[in-house]
Formats: sequence, C-alpha cells, structure tokens
Amino acid sequence: MAITALHSASTGLSSLSTELDVIANNLANINTTGFKASRVNFEDLMYQQKQQPGVENANGDLRPAGLYVGLGTKVSNTQVDFTQGDPVSTDHQLDLMIDGHGFFELSIVEDIGGGRAYTRDGNFIRNAEGDLVLGTMDGPRLEPLISIPDDTTKVEIASDGQVFAFTNQDIDGTLVGTITLSTFVNPEGLRSIGGNRYIETAVSGPPIQGLPGERQFGTLLQNHLESSNVKPVKELISLIKTQRAFEMNSQTIQAADETLQVISNLRRF
Repeated sequence: MAITALHSASTGLSSLSTELDVIANNLANINTTGFKASRVNFEDLMYQQKQQPGVENANGDLRPAGLYVGLGTKVSNTQVDFTQGDPVSTDHQLDLMIDGHGFFELSIVEDIGGGRAYTRDGNFIRNAEGDLVLGTMDGPRLEPLISIPDDTTKVEIASDGQVFAFTNQDIDGTLVGTITLSTFVNPEGLRSIGGNRYIETAVSGPPIQGLPGERQFGTLLQNHLESSNVKPVKELISLIKTQRAFEMNSQTIQAADETLQVISNLRRF
C-alpha cells in the first residue's frame, strides 16, 4: 500500500541526509593535513513476505519466485578511506610525512583512548619545554617524547625516525631520540575524535609499534606534509547523485500521498 511507500521513502530521505552530512564534512576538510575521507554504506531493511516461493499451486506446479516488498534502507556505517594523500613540500624542518603505512602516536588525556591517540598529521612544533607536539589547538605531545635542546640551530630527521639536533658548537649533530610508528590490523575500526586524531577501539585491534622502514611500516619524509586524500571531483559527483536520489525519494512521497488522496476520496462516490 501507499503507506508502505511513504515509510520506505522516508527512510531513504533520512539515510541520504546522513550521506550529505558526510560529503559536506569531506569537502570541508579538503585542506586539512592528513585528513582521510569517509564514505557512507547503506543496507536494505526487512521485507514483507506476501507470497512464499516454492508453494504448490492447483496444477501441482511450484511457485518459481516469491513476492516480497522491502521496507526501505538505513545507513549501516561510515567507512574511512586510509589511502595516502599527496606529499606537500614545506620549509619547516619539523614537518613530517609518513610515506607508507603507519600513524604517529600522541599523548592525550587519560580518560580518552587510554591516554593515546594516533594521527597521520605530521605538523609538529616545539612547545615551551622543547618537546615535539602536534601543531593543533591542544598540542598533544609526540610519543615517545622527543625533546629538542634550546640552543639547537638545525634539526635533521632521518627516514628511519632518528632525530639529530645541531648547534653552533656541535656541527656533527646529537641523536636526541627516535620516532616510532604504529599500525593496526583494522585501521578502519579506529574512532575519530577530531583534531586529526584517532583512538583505538575493540575492532581496530591494539597498536603494533615499530620503527619507520621496518616490516610493514612506512618511512619518514622531512620538510613534507601529507595532504588530505579528499578527491573534489569524486565528492562533487557523489553530491549530485545524492541530491538526485533525494529528489526521487521526495517524488515517491508525493506519489504515495496522491494515491492516498484518491483512496480517501472514494467515499464520495
């Protein structure tokens, strides 16, 4: 009946509204360092079974197919695309990019993610104590802690994560620490908490730590940042498709409403 069509179309409008929100967020973060785009996955809802397949008719034949009417759709999940973004060359010696798999580990408040977060953003700066921190609003510290001496004139970070500090008196450089990386069995299971950070969940698995360039870990590129992996053309095409689908579901509601109006007017005849 038209009532079923109304409810099915309404689930489509609700789900497509969520998809519009996700696309808008992707486009809003097109210039966010290390940002990973998300996509919306849908699944159909339950079905009304009006006729069962395989039922024998009067002639002894079996019905070859059943009669099912679906009840709409819903958003099953949002899936993060961890495809690597393009490298962007910078003039800042503390800018880092992971070329390959891995995340930088950050120290955050203990109540969230057990005090550890993970990021692909390599926009690092020094705080008042000389520690390397992420250049976002709350500036979480890089783990393991890397502290740059006050009299440092130049910093060199090797592809394997070794950090060397140079001074006017030490032209050969001093090793002040080594940056490690973390990976996950299921990175798509990580929870995004904003600020270019993710935290571990039960489905992501625990972090697997190692040095850059070893096993499955990528290497580090100094003076580079990883750009957002949002593809503007792809997102705009998705936006147009979502708008058209929204319009068609709206027309379904209008058609169902007109059908119900015809039925309600039958009492006049």
